[in-house]
Amino acid sequence: MKALSNRPTAARRVSPAHTLHHSGKNIAMRSYPRNSPEAAARIVALVLIADGHVCRSEFDALNHLDGAGQLGLEPDGMPLVIQSLCEDLLMGAYAGGSMMACVDDGVMASLMAEVDEPALQRKVLQLAVAAASADRHLADGEAVVIAAVRRYWGLGEEAGTESRIAADTQAA
Repeated sequence: MKALSNRPTAARRVSPAHTLHHSGKNIAMRSYPRNSPEAAARIVALVLIADGHVCRSEFDALNHLDGAGQLGLEPDGMPLVIQSLCEDLLMGAYAGGSMMACVDDGVMASLMAEVDEPALQRKVLQLAVAAASADRHLADGEAVVIAAVRRYWGLGEEAGTESRIAADTQAA
């Protein structure tokens, strides 16, 4: 049996679920502490799953940039956050057939509200864009979530940042 470590993980830092409203339905989602590594990583994870699957190249891009470390997660923390997000969305998608079907403006606003530090917001956006563009294709779902992130956090195109990150990722 594997011994439990004392380090915080996504599973242990979770607050009780809070209820979000989507199209007249209640969706129970985990609530993370404001500006926590898990709250920030969940936004990156949302971009990763927005096209219906997570490619190996997206994980490679995040690993190359030490995305988990930049967000304050342990190296194995990102897959745990992605799994938790998928579990929450699947519980809300039982009637809609798609995990992303239950992510509307209200759900997005609630998730975005958990990250309100401007420097962390920029870091999250940069990592999300780098991961999403790692396969050299920005899927419609990924573009929609990235646009929503920009809108909710008031972040416009930062001169060359995204294309530079994408170029660095593709060169790796």
